[in-house]
Amino acid sequence: MAAVFLVTLYEYSPLFYIALVSVCFLVTSALVLGWFGLGVPVILRNSEETDSSTRVLKKRMRQVKNPFGLEIPNPAAASVTRGVTLTPDCLEDCVLTCYWGCNVQKLHEALQKHVYCFRIKTPQALEDALYNEYLYKQQHLQSIKKNDKAEKYCQLPEDAQVVDFGPVPRARYPLVALLTLADEEDREIYDIIAMVAVIHVPDESYRLSCRILYQYLLLAQGQYHDLKQLFMSANSPAPSSSDPFPGESSTDRGLLEKAGLAADEPELQEENSKDCVVCQNGPVNWVLLPCRHTCLCDGCIKYFQQCPMCRQFVQESFPLCSKKEQDEDESTRV
Repeated sequence: MAAVFLVTLYEYSPLFYIALVSVCFLVTSALVLGWFGLGVPVILRNSEETDSSTRVLKKRMRQVKNPFGLEIPNPAAASVTRGVTLTPDCLEDCVLTCYWGCNVQKLHEALQKHVYCFRIKTPQALEDALYNEYLYKQQHLQSIKKNDKAEKYCQLPEDAQVVDFGPVPRARYPLVALLTLADEEDREIYDIIAMVAVIHVPDESYRLSCRILYQYLLLAQGQYHDLKQLFMSANSPAPSSSDPFPGESSTDRGLLEKAGLAADEPELQEENSKDCVVCQNGPVNWVLLPCRHTCLCDGCIKYFQQCPMCRQFVQESFPLCSKKEQDEDESTRV
């Protein structure tokens, strides 16, 4: 009916049909250019409009202290037959338990049980969640004292007769190390109550060097998180290898150097405080998620929907310190 009506109007008045097409063109152009306040494609917006309409979500964060640390001091000497040496570095007394040949599927099911069923606070809780799906358990009877970095040796017994764990992909992890808090009172203080580290140990079938593949932090509230590295700006100067400053312990100095956060000389501090990868004139303050790059200042964060270092889309971001804290720090420095 509409077509017959338009044909009839065209027969009587060709100008009406031309006017109708013109109106349709104008309405379409108005919608595209945003004259009616509707969405405008990003390619047609300027930077100010992008800032106001497509702002990256700001995530509320709070600082959480991780009481667990684990390192492999000599990965080249580790193997399934010779064993592996681990160095725990904990803020509180903890217990180290090692599981050789842990079933991959059962381990991840155990992590899900920590979320939905019960909390894995002790080695026995993990073993119950695994249904004892591992080849050998080695537990160091004496608890590891806080800040004690004594090396702990883990090795399969000779009668186990295990020289490899089969070809890749494997059904079992070579070694899973569990760190739990020794004192029950500490489990009420810390948000993180256990750490599960999946460790690759070279064998006859897979000679990749010994390394920590995954580290999972188990929270008292029932979540678990994959511990990942936090990437800092590539323009930051390397940590100084000079002697510790007065009032700073050698242990704390070593931890800061490993994290790339050790204090440098005064002139380097001033340079390091202005290392935004975009403007080169503001202190880096924003962590981008999920890539975890920390490379933008307060002034540049509002102009980016993609990380300037890896080009991954930014879903959320959070500041390392508030504007008030930055002003206080600047006034103290002056």
